[in-house]
Amino acid sequence: MLLQRSQRVLETIPVGSLGLIPLKSCEELGRQVNDYLVKWRHSSDLEHKSSIAFTGYERDSYLIPAHTPRFGSGEGKGTIDDSVRGNDLYLMVDVCNYSLTYKLYNYTNRMSPDDHFQDLKRVIAAIGGKARRITVIMPYLYESRQHKRSARESLDCAMALQELVNMGVENILTFEAHDPRVQNAIPLNGFETVTPAYQLIKGLLETTPGLEIDSRHMLVISPDEGGMSRAVYLANVLGLDMGMFYKRRDYTRIINGRNPILAHEFLGTDIEGKDMIVVDDMISSGDSMLEVIRELKKRKARNIYIFCTFGLFTNGLEKFDKAYEEGLFTKLLTTNLVYQTPDLLSRPYYVSCNMSKYIALLVDTLNHDVSISDLLDPYDRIQALVRRYRNGELQGQD
Repeated sequence: MLLQRSQRVLETIPVGSLGLIPLKSCEELGRQVNDYLVKWRHSSDLEHKSSIAFTGYERDSYLIPAHTPRFGSGEGKGTIDDSVRGNDLYLMVDVCNYSLTYKLYNYTNRMSPDDHFQDLKRVIAAIGGKARRITVIMPYLYESRQHKRSARESLDCAMALQELVNMGVENILTFEAHDPRVQNAIPLNGFETVTPAYQLIKGLLETTPGLEIDSRHMLVISPDEGGMSRAVYLANVLGLDMGMFYKRRDYTRIINGRNPILAHEFLGTDIEGKDMIVVDDMISSGDSMLEVIRELKKRKARNIYIFCTFGLFTNGLEKFDKAYEEGLFTKLLTTNLVYQTPDLLSRPYYVSCNMSKYIALLVDTLNHDVSISDLLDPYDRIQALVRRYRNGELQGQD
């Protein structure tokens, strides 16, 4: 399995002294990642840990304070409090954290993804080329929904990636990129899109006793054709059948920048009496997801579990509250990779899947310049997890 840090052999010399710079948007997740790194490195028994090549390897904190203050006009700057010369730096940013505000001509302005991306560039500029290597960890890829060009329009995600690379960023880590092919914009640099499938399945198994995980009792559903590969992977890993919906759209009109959906059409086997796992990369307004689970309930699905990497809930939670009260779904699971409101965390149907340990493993491994291929493919870990669940041994410590 090799997910536990104690099971990984990391004897190679680090690329540089490890530095973690979580921007304010990602402070809590960055603190959790740092706690894991500190614990692991204090308890590791590396043979050469005391040699000069491992200088700065074992510290009480790997966090490097960085600030992005604003002037009254809304302009800003990036500052770093400590020296970063020769460091292997990992910058973390949550471009979806709308809870942060700043003053603009004495008005309170909420930070948008554009503001967060600009602050990321300011911190990179403050580093000033002194770092040994810069890796950006951007769980929700900035402008990932504008990943392809149709007619005369901007190609924002590709432009953002090129901008980061031109500023000296060597590697970019993201989760469930809306379309991984956008990495073609930077073919000579590192780009990894990571799946949280293991953590989502673990979250479900730890909170839901008595599941029958086989093709006679459970089905994986893709809510649209774009998420087919995600659902196929999950179905194969769990040994389940899958079904999908495709969106019938009105291509004669554009509303809020998109062609409105007329109906969701289902393709798949009979689902009556079966549990459903509906898997998608994000919930934005949630309208499409709620329409899909209504269609599943019309076809007499039993329990419906919603898996989603990013829970944005741009139109609030009221619709989901109502759907839960109506019995349309049983649980909704998302990760903590983007900002979660206290209201969301308090909902009885919500399960938060913590990704901090996984990110810490990726950072620790990359700092040693070791391959992360085994971390990127969770197949074996999911199989072991399901076996433990079936044997009644799951104790929630992976």
